[in-house]
Amino acid sequence: MKQFDDHYVLLEEMATDSYYPPFLVEKVREQIRPVIQLLESGERSHNRIQDALDRMTQGINHLEAEFEENDSEIETVARDSIAVTVDYILHWFGIDIDTETALRERDW
Repeated sequence: MKQFDDHYVLLEEMATDSYYPPFLVEKVREQIRPVIQLLESGERSHNRIQDALDRMTQGINHLEAEFEENDSEIETVARDSIAVTVDYILHWFGIDIDTETALRERDW
């Protein structure tokens, strides 16, 4: 099974921007990791992968209030950082799912 690129920094733009509390960036990463684990297991079913992406996105949606409580929000830089990360993950594993489709459940 192919392992994810251990040199890639998930959500690098968010992680390096002081507008985003580090503990919340980590909570977003925690939503992304199960998708990576699924792909590392060798899963190739687009339906199963999309289901995992939907769960990930819904989990990130649920963090919006916590971002606001900490004087932050999932706005342009965060949206782009999440999309870039998801796009990288999908390409790394050779999964042909468009990023917009992958994040179709987003509220941000």
